[in-house]
Amino acid sequence: MTSFDPTIPQTAAPDVEFISLSHLNPSTELNPVPSRGIDLPYFRKYVQSLEDGGYDYTLLPYGSGSADSFVTASAVGALTERIKPIVALRPNTTLPTVGAQKLATLDQLTEGRAVVHLISGGSDVEQARQGDYLPKNKRYARTSEYIDILRRSWTEPAPFDHDGEFYKFDGFGPGFAPYESPIPISIGGQSDEAFEIGGAKADIFSFWGEPLDDLRSEIDRVHGIARAAGRTTLPRIWVTFRPIIAKTDELAWQKAHEYVAKVAETHRKAPRLGGAAPQNVGSQRALNFADRSELYDRALWTKTAAVTNAAGASTALVGSPETVAAAILDYVDRGASLVSIRGYDTLTDAIDYGKYVLPLVRQEIAHRKATGQRGTLQADHLGNHGPDYARYATAQS
Repeated sequence: MTSFDPTIPQTAAPDVEFISLSHLNPSTELNPVPSRGIDLPYFRKYVQSLEDGGYDYTLLPYGSGSADSFVTASAVGALTERIKPIVALRPNTTLPTVGAQKLATLDQLTEGRAVVHLISGGSDVEQARQGDYLPKNKRYARTSEYIDILRRSWTEPAPFDHDGEFYKFDGFGPGFAPYESPIPISIGGQSDEAFEIGGAKADIFSFWGEPLDDLRSEIDRVHGIARAAGRTTLPRIWVTFRPIIAKTDELAWQKAHEYVAKVAETHRKAPRLGGAAPQNVGSQRALNFADRSELYDRALWTKTAAVTNAAGASTALVGSPETVAAAILDYVDRGASLVSIRGYDTLTDAIDYGKYVLPLVRQEIAHRKATGQRGTLQADHLGNHGPDYARYATAQS
């Protein structure tokens, strides 16, 4: 970065909201604690930290061996006044008419805060654990049909029939209605099928953290599909990172080297899905980026993806709060309006992001709205665009 242009890029999102992921107990990749249970005092404390820290949403994840995301989302709704719970839902686990009913119930209980993130399924092995044997392309086709039924269930004024490829029913409805308006539907994935369905039908399209230029190309692809489908409102872009922060860039890199060694050991002892090569395109892309380089742009670090076999969102942003906030703004400038940040020391990181990162990003957004120009945070905290950052990154802990 040789010069800084205060002009707000045309691709920039005008605002940004923050997402976390709710953790049910203190077990982490740094310090795994064998448990499949919910530590209720910890869960309460974690969710309250999100409310206190100014987050806007929290994702309630779903897996074949995890807690149920609908129930935990309801708990989040009861424990908070403002946080919007995002239910991760696999279409194979819940009929769409029932899913619509459950989501609308959550939306009523939280007075309009419910969001759903549909997971078509990236692993045949994981899907089979709950009896789903559809091939991947069919899973996405099922998701497409699922979205149509959700929306009809929330809006049809009279009973309706449906006879599709995956679902058939007679005389359903009128369904139980959401609080005020249809519930936002999020889609993620990097396969061609994910882009086609997400671009044509989703309110939100979700990505893992990638290099800036690569992500912008993917955003253009999603939005191009949306326009071709006749949409005038384009899907919002959600991007996820695992930031590692400390007071200075140098201290953050010392922490990052310590963290990645511990995370690598955790995944070596208990590899996800037996350590097989990932089927999903998102993980394949993450591993490809990691193979090409450990460092990208201002602060994107891919080694965390490499040592975890890209098991889920795993790319990091490393640096001081200012450097990480500037890196997040780089993604806002490329079009992301939803930014998910979740750490490795989960509760401590959630608190620290709320104290030190979120306010910096929001100050910059407020400055842009007030002046019509970018502030100097990105110019003053260069990260990998400066002379010392790469040296910190390659130093041994």
